[in-house]
Amino acid sequence: MISYSDKIKIDRLLDTFSKNFRLTHMYAQYLERYPELIQAEMVDALCEDGSITREEALVALLSEIFALSFDDPDDRAMIMNYLTPSVRILDAKRYTENPYYKNIEIPSVKDGAWELRHESYAPYRAVIAGDIIFDGFSEIAPLGFFTEKFYFPAVLEDGNEWMTLTPVDLDTCDDAIDAARGKVVTFGLGLGYFAYMASEKESVESVTVVEKSRDVIELFKKYILPQFPSAHKIRIVEADAFEYAEHIMPGEKFDFAFVDTWRDGSDGAPMYKRMKPLERLSENTEFMYWIENFLISRLRALKFERIAEKLEKYEMNYGDAVSALENIL
Repeated sequence: MISYSDKIKIDRLLDTFSKNFRLTHMYAQYLERYPELIQAEMVDALCEDGSITREEALVALLSEIFALSFDDPDDRAMIMNYLTPSVRILDAKRYTENPYYKNIEIPSVKDGAWELRHESYAPYRAVIAGDIIFDGFSEIAPLGFFTEKFYFPAVLEDGNEWMTLTPVDLDTCDDAIDAARGKVVTFGLGLGYFAYMASEKESVESVTVVEKSRDVIELFKKYILPQFPSAHKIRIVEADAFEYAEHIMPGEKFDFAFVDTWRDGSDGAPMYKRMKPLERLSENTEFMYWIENFLISRLRALKFERIAEKLEKYEMNYGDAVSALENIL
């Protein structure tokens, strides 16, 4: 017999996951297809009489773009509980005053198939502005907007963007930088942001960077590493992240590890699942992962889909579904 309380729980969890998916889908479509749809004059017009803030104007514009109406209860819940807390105006100075941005000069050069250059966000171009925020099972992806054009460094391979150093990259590394200490290992080189910030800490003895691309390593050594004040602390190892974590890392006795080998939650989730069990081989090492909440969100969304499908096919009862969802990750 189905417990009424289990039925209520499962309906609430299903509703929450449905709203999470709805917001994620809307943002993904918007960022992929129309990230520059909102223009400065549109925001200025709404804020002209001073009755609403720029954040409120952005929420109103996004609600219209997503066809959300306050007259519909579900839409109103999306606007108030998901859209409103996610939208924020970004302070460009917070990033331009970052030590890496201030002290490291990224030249505009082409080197074989590779290119270093600066790219930019137009005013009010939508960008992900941090890791997903969890409120129980509810998930809010911060969506940020600069009021002026913002420039950031990028690496291209054969004309395709390979790596950037955007505000979200800075914001989502803060906790790992704060936690770094002693002997540090980081998986993934990129533009060397984490290695730079960690190496400047007095509490950090050394930073070992594991990177499998020889071209990226050579590009970094040629144009970026010579600018690092604490370059003597940094050692770069050309290796596959998983092979290194399994066979080499346990003998190195690192104090802290930061894993950043993916572009986003979609490609990162499988790698996260693969790396997590390897932590036990280095039991005295503290591990942290770039955009970990996005990775967890992706994994539990996939598990939620399987549970919902089993419920629909009567292959799982409500009590088991509640237990599975509450222990989803």
